[in-house]
Amino acid sequence: MSAGSELTVVHVMRHGEVENPEGILYGRLPDYHLSELGRQMADRVAEHLAPRDITHVVASPLDRAQETATPIAKAQGLDLATDGRLIEAGNVFEGKTFGVGDGALKNPENWKHLVNPFKPSWGEPYVEQVVRMMGALDAAKDAARGHEAVCVSHQLPIWIVRSFVEKRRLWHDPRKRQCTLASLTTFTYRGDKIVSVGYSEPARDLVPAHLLAGAKPVKGKAKAFGA
Repeated sequence: MSAGSELTVVHVMRHGEVENPEGILYGRLPDYHLSELGRQMADRVAEHLAPRDITHVVASPLDRAQETATPIAKAQGLDLATDGRLIEAGNVFEGKTFGVGDGALKNPENWKHLVNPFKPSWGEPYVEQVVRMMGALDAAKDAARGHEAVCVSHQLPIWIVRSFVEKRRLWHDPRKRQCTLASLTTFTYRGDKIVSVGYSEPARDLVPAHLLAGAKPVKGKAKAFGA
C-alpha cells in the first residue's frame, strides 16, 4: 500500500468524570483529578481499546487527561506522551461557579464577557482551538501512521475540531455537544486526509444520565461544559 493510501485511525477521547463537588469551572487549573467513577471510565475504555492496533497514546497535560490516558497506554505497553495542544480551552470564568442567576453570571462585571458568542468573547477563540487541535491530530497521525493513536483531550476542543472537519459552524449550543465523558471521536485518515469521523461511548452505562449529550438539566446537578 502506498503512503498516500494507507489508513491511520486517531481516536480523540474525552477524559472521565472529575472530582469536583463545588461545581467549579476548573478549565486549565491544576489538581483536578478523576473521581472513582472517572477511573472506572478510563479502565473501561482501556479494556475496549485493548484489541486495537494502537501504537501511540498522547494526552493533554492536565491531570484528568493524564489519568485517563494512563491505563490505555499501560494496556498497550506504551509510554504516555504529552501534547500541550490537546489542553482545555481557555476561559475567563475559570475557577468560578457558572450559571444563570448564580455564580459568576450574577455579577454584572462579568456580563461584558458574554457579548460575542461567535468568537467566543469569554474564552479562547474557536479558530485558535481548531488550529492547535488539528496540529495535535496530525502529529498523532504521523506518530501512528498505518496504525492507530489515542489522544485524550477535553469536551470543547474535541467538539470544535469535529465541527470544523464536518464543516459545521463553530458556535453552538453547549447542551447539544455530542462528546460525553470518556467518549471516543474517531478520525480516519487515508494518507494525510481525513476521510471519515465516527463517535462511540464505550463507558456510556457509567455516565450519569444528566451528563449525557442532550440531557435535560436536573435541579441541583450542574453540567461542567467544556470540561
